[in-house]
Amino acid sequence: MHLTDLNRQGGIGANSLLLEIGPFRVLVDAGLHPKEVGTEALPDLARLDEYALDLILVTHCHLDHLGGLPLVARRHPEAEIWLSYESSVLAPRMMRNSIRVMSRQREEQGVSEYPLYTEREVRQLEDRFHAVPTGRPEAFHQHGEELTVEFLHAGHVPGAVSLRLTHGGQSVLFSGDILFTDQRILPGADPKEAGHADVLVLETTRGASAREPGQDRESEVQRLIESVAATVRAGGSVLLPVFALGRMQEILTILAEAVRRRQIPEVPVYASGLGMDLANYFDELSRKNRPLRFRRQILRELKLQKTPRAIEPGRPPPGPAIYVASSGMVVENTPSYQLAAALLGDPGNLLAFVGYCDPEAPGYAILQSRPGETLLFDALDYTTVRRARVERFDLSGHADREELLDYAIRVNPHTVVLSHGDPEARAWFEEELYASVLDAQVIDPEPGVRISL
Repeated sequence: MHLTDLNRQGGIGANSLLLEIGPFRVLVDAGLHPKEVGTEALPDLARLDEYALDLILVTHCHLDHLGGLPLVARRHPEAEIWLSYESSVLAPRMMRNSIRVMSRQREEQGVSEYPLYTEREVRQLEDRFHAVPTGRPEAFHQHGEELTVEFLHAGHVPGAVSLRLTHGGQSVLFSGDILFTDQRILPGADPKEAGHADVLVLETTRGASAREPGQDRESEVQRLIESVAATVRAGGSVLLPVFALGRMQEILTILAEAVRRRQIPEVPVYASGLGMDLANYFDELSRKNRPLRFRRQILRELKLQKTPRAIEPGRPPPGPAIYVASSGMVVENTPSYQLAAALLGDPGNLLAFVGYCDPEAPGYAILQSRPGETLLFDALDYTTVRRARVERFDLSGHADREELLDYAIRVNPHTVVLSHGDPEARAWFEEELYASVLDAQVIDPEPGVRISL
């Protein structure tokens, strides 16, 4: 059994792993790196050209796992594509949005390779999707042999799965992006479902940060509600930067519940873009008795309005109000980026971060800033003094590092391969796994290097 990490930069980015198990060549995910442009944003697809892929598995629909799928499918037309039912519904919408973003980047930034694929390719891709139920192993036959694949509910976002692959008595478990705690819209993963595996490929996103003692998800939800309520009661506005898939719908649900209980005053709530369109998909999926729990009724309860189009740096948008806007990391040329530039200068406002923020993203610079510090919004050619409050609330879609450590011990593999984490995060896991009761080899793979398992 062999594994190759095709993410050129390592860390968190163009997530893609090539597994060779028996005669089978299986690709797990094919993402786009959010900080790179053009073909540099892709995994190292050239390493797949020597042999044809048999099977492509998609863990979930965030673009750092999905965005490069059409290019892999183009180069491997015979490979089957397996994903959860929810992902089979959401993936085309996510990829079409990616095409629009790339087309805009071609015009604004002169990226000649963009878009990397077409609407027609996305439609053709849908015909190749095979939706796999969770918790029910399926056999894949090729080369006269059998590979068993099982999808396990992973929490994180709707449709997210962990993957168990078994061949010839050998098994490998890909945790994927996983969350064990229940969200308002989605139950968490059950660690008992993982069972035993010979090899565990473990996400390490939160390895560099520990949860504060006595802090849990529900206490963070209540702290968020109290902070939002205090801000708008005093006449200020709140910006909640969120990811469009999963996090926006979760935050809107929390806000609707708080307004219903009169914990937050009724003030205008604004949101728009991809996250609002995905709310329609979530509503439809919820009606099919999926684990997902989200209904469009929430939008009506909040009397949700579209985010104003004309947002100018330094000129406050309408307030007091609550703005739920992507991107979650306040990336350039997004609604949250424009709103942050407009709101940061007022001490009555609040910027509330609720998820992971890459150290190189603009949102991270805001999080690390101090009151009175000058911040540059380069894409807007604008600087502002930070006077607004900036807070972080631990509502990540990823499991805590201690939970993942317990998960690895429960799986009891002979090898743990670290993935989806920055160097500091991986280093914590490597040290703690070797110090634990687990008797396993721990591997932090180098990008592009084929390792034996």
